Amino acid sequence: MTTTSSLLTTSKVPDGDKKPDEYHTVLLVLYSVVLLIGTISLSLMMHIMKFSTTSITSIAVLNLIFTHFIFLLTVPFRIYYYATNHWSLGHGWCKVVSGMIHIHMYMSFIFYVIILITRLMAFYYKAEQVASFQRIHALVASAVVWMGVLVVVPCIIYFSYGINTEGASPGNSTTPVTYCFKFGDNIASAAKVLNYIVSTFIIVVATVLTSLQANALRVLYRKHRQGCTSQQDFGAQLKSLCFALIMVVSFIPYHMFRLYYVEQLHLQNVNEVFLSLTTFNCLDMLTFLGRRTCSMCLPGKGI
Repeated sequence: MTTTSSLLTTSKVPDGDKKPDEYHTVLLVLYSVVLLIGTISLSLMMHIMKFSTTSITSIAVLNLIFTHFIFLLTVPFRIYYYATNHWSLGHGWCKVVSGMIHIHMYMSFIFYVIILITRLMAFYYKAEQVASFQRIHALVASAVVWMGVLVVVPCIIYFSYGINTEGASPGNSTTPVTYCFKFGDNIASAAKVLNYIVSTFIIVVATVLTSLQANALRVLYRKHRQGCTSQQDFGAQLKSLCFALIMVVSFIPYHMFRLYYVEQLHLQNVNEVFLSLTTFNCLDMLTFLGRRTCSMCLPGKGI
């Protein structure tokens, strides 16, 4: 994870942030929408998952739901900051809330990749070959991922996140910290290289998986033509394509801008807006809503 985009939290307005109000208004609206619609979609999705089998894809989706849930718990603190233009909750909590948006983005990306690769393997290599990867393996893999997150992330947040290039932490100053979510000046040369590598990797992987998913849908459409919408495989691949497109729309713009931003650190407000757009992947659960949702939430009702 590139949580190397560390915080710069000082009691003075950083350079390039002389008029933050207009950015704060935009961010306030964006995070409010994410919190509202994200909470609704997750609530509906958790109801749907009660009726779902414990397939590998379902396990990945459950992990994705949990990732969104943990992130949404921190969104009210962002809304509070952008509404008041003041941070009074301490430097440590600022680091946690700020780091969570990066954790959410990279964890979501991992589970998107797992979901898409599983569906693509089922399509290109047939289900019986994929079945060799048992559900227990998926559960073990999930446990390993989360254990790694619980061990590595707190260490990164405590020892390096929010530490400037001179090794000092704004939270150690006797001056009250009133600003949060300011990243730029803490990105060292090594961190810039890591940002280039990770951003390029995400852009390439997202593009390749989306192309493969679109091709799978094209093959199914050419095979079934008019009856494609009644095919279960077509519906599953269509949902996977929606996931892929959400990944592209949410992540690629931010990481393309990031390739430019790491050398133009005065654009940290613009970077924060692009970063906020990655959180709209919380709405990915809406791709599961439809006739099935109505029949589950309203049993006995005809659709």
